[in-house]
Amino acid sequence: MHKLFSRSRLSIALVGALALCSAGVASQFDWSRPEPGEEKSAGDTTVFETNRRAFSLPAANMSMERRGQFAVGHSFFNMPWVEAPSSTRARDGLGPHFIGRSCTACHTHDGRAAPPEDGEQAMGLLLRLSIPGKDKYGGPLPEPTYGGQFNNQANDGVKPEGTVEITYAEIAGSFADGTPYSLRKPTYRLTSLGYGPLHPTTQISPRIAPQMIGLGLLEAIPEKDILARADAEDRNHDGISGRANRVWDGFANATRLGRFGWKANTPTVAHQTAGAANGDMGITSRQFPNEECMAAQKDCKTAARGGKPEINERNMASLIFYTATTAVPARRDVDNPQVLRGKQLFHQAQCVGCHTPKHVTGNVKGFPELSRQTIRPYTDMLLHDMGEGLADNRPDFLADGREWRTPPLWGIGLIETVNGHTTYLHDGRARNLSEAILWHGGEATPAKLTFEKMSKAERTALLAFLNSL
Repeated sequence: MHKLFSRSRLSIALVGALALCSAGVASQFDWSRPEPGEEKSAGDTTVFETNRRAFSLPAANMSMERRGQFAVGHSFFNMPWVEAPSSTRARDGLGPHFIGRSCTACHTHDGRAAPPEDGEQAMGLLLRLSIPGKDKYGGPLPEPTYGGQFNNQANDGVKPEGTVEITYAEIAGSFADGTPYSLRKPTYRLTSLGYGPLHPTTQISPRIAPQMIGLGLLEAIPEKDILARADAEDRNHDGISGRANRVWDGFANATRLGRFGWKANTPTVAHQTAGAANGDMGITSRQFPNEECMAAQKDCKTAARGGKPEINERNMASLIFYTATTAVPARRDVDNPQVLRGKQLFHQAQCVGCHTPKHVTGNVKGFPELSRQTIRPYTDMLLHDMGEGLADNRPDFLADGREWRTPPLWGIGLIETVNGHTTYLHDGRARNLSEAILWHGGEATPAKLTFEKMSKAERTALLAFLNSL
């Protein structure tokens, strides 16, 4: 049933939300009117919803009988896990270390997390840890005391790994017309460490939890179509050097094309789902049978477990089905003159050099909903150098410390409605879409400079277009 997830096939969401890149000549189009079918961002799977449930609905073309499995998966996505042993055997096994007690703890309403407020501990923002070198799969080498991810919560009798402190420095700037702006640059510090000091060469990378929509459609984009857009050597001299990541697939036990995660470090929806359950909640499955308890964490190693595995194959399959078929909401205001003007500016600034507007999915065995759909996610699914300002200086498989995957932009205009905030980029540093654009460097520098030179009316139009997606 899950052949979709064992093939190579998900996203920077604006390296949190937006990667404006330079490339080629803007395509010619009659910008006074929308394209036919443009409002259906995800083809026949598109749902027409604009409230807080906009990211939590099944594909519109899903049959009623298959909606039952979607509902089961939805329940597991929202279900809080508890410590073992517990009388509720179907949901015990939390931890020993964890970030959240449920999937929705980070992906509230299946949406996008925000960085913690002052005094709060990070939940929807996790910190990847590694030291220089590669593991046996070619991925980052875990930090020897705390592993590959910093978990700031723990079960009773187990020490939390520590706390996360974030401070921001404001960086002032101005548009060409004199309008001032300010960007905030975060610094991360790990304190109250439970198991001793970090390795002196520890590399830290913050990663915000993105919205869950359209993941199965992104996996269904044929690999050859993604690779056809790669141009690592920039042979066409357009300034864009999109690269594919190659990563380990825990379901196929093979190296595959990276599609998901901020650095395209995960190959499939199945691997992403089971891996997140294991890393973020400490829930074991057949593919991820062990929690990450490092040698120094003796209390973690001796803590009670909820079974082997803690989520069975059937329930994991329902959770994967849910995450693969959660629908994308429709575009709004596609015929609004200001939005159409913004779309024109988006093309003229060559943002489409990375944010490829349209794809057609392949035939997906067992998933008729996702097959042969014309979708408009605005991503090329590739890695791009985004400059020193956004660099985490932490490699991830083939991705280097300055590269991030182009995130899909669909649904970005509903983040405030669904999640009550407008923070973007891989760590939530951007407080609005304008700041997200202004943070981009590297391959995106020409497009960013074009945005800085726009008049206020043009900037407003471009943002109106993005908020219509």
